[in-house]
Amino acid sequence: MKNKTILLTLVLAFVLPIFIYATTNAAVIFLLIEPSARASAMGEAYVAQVDDGFAGYWNPGAMAFNRKTQFASMYSNWFGEIFYDMYYFHAAGNQYIDGVGNLGVNFTYMTYGSQDKTDENGETIYSFESYDLSIATTYASQITSNIGLGTTFKFILSDLDPEATKGLGLSYAFDIGYKQKNIFTVPNLAFGFNLQNIGPDIVYLDDSNADPLPMNFRMGFSFIPVNSQLSKLTINADMNKVLANRDPLYKRFFTAWIDDNTYADFDSFNNFINSTEIREIVWSLGAEYDYLNLLSLRGGYILDRAGEIKGPSFGAGFHYELNEYLVKIDYSFQPAGGLQDYNQTLSVGVDF
Repeated sequence: MKNKTILLTLVLAFVLPIFIYATTNAAVIFLLIEPSARASAMGEAYVAQVDDGFAGYWNPGAMAFNRKTQFASMYSNWFGEIFYDMYYFHAAGNQYIDGVGNLGVNFTYMTYGSQDKTDENGETIYSFESYDLSIATTYASQITSNIGLGTTFKFILSDLDPEATKGLGLSYAFDIGYKQKNIFTVPNLAFGFNLQNIGPDIVYLDDSNADPLPMNFRMGFSFIPVNSQLSKLTINADMNKVLANRDPLYKRFFTAWIDDNTYADFDSFNNFINSTEIREIVWSLGAEYDYLNLLSLRGGYILDRAGEIKGPSFGAGFHYELNEYLVKIDYSFQPAGGLQDYNQTLSVGVDF
């Protein structure tokens, strides 16, 4: 167990932050783990397309176009080839209310498994389980026939060691999302963005050791070139940039784009595209082919140069209509970085 504790500590301190967009300054990075096996199969390109129960996370502005009751959940045994008891779970739902707008809730939980605290002689003092969780609510409204706006407010709890007096961290944050359909007057072309995790630093030990939240800017386009009774093809492209540093919150919106650059980065185009800030942008491409609203095949590609993660993702979805209920089951494989080749994710949902 001691070996597991050491290895898990290394994962949390180095590998996991690298996997999540190479974020090393921020805490509670579980907030950047994207729910939805559907999105994972498309290389995490989903911000402008999302139309299911996961909209509260991906883009609350997109929720404004929903007119159904939707529920969705996702489970992933993160690094399952190494830690059997380390997993991620997300559950969400939303409801349209005529004359009010869309209301949604979501819950995220990540456990890092059982660990032992030992003394200087290697003897176990006690066992504990570290975990993070957030509880969030969303409100979204359709401003025009083509524009939706929304915001998600979340409460965040991080319990690194339940037995330690300084092992608990609390904070809160909110997201701002926007979606526009038929952008540039092009039919079936949508644009979306989501500015996530805007909030105060989370404190574990004392105020002087507070850590910033993983504020994240996400934007992308979604285009539907084929849409018939028989089949539908959707193509997505996204980019992400984590805006986390030690500056005051109001400054991070600007300084997080430039603080790791030097004047030499602008000497040539090659230096610029290989600068630290540009390398920290994560690029995603994805496509989904839906046949008879029954079977979906998906593929994508993710490029995270700073996190040294790149490669294809793929997956499939099955939809079954039972009376007024539409049940959806999605499965995906996505690049996982150095510890294992792929993470596998499963998500389920129902619309009615």
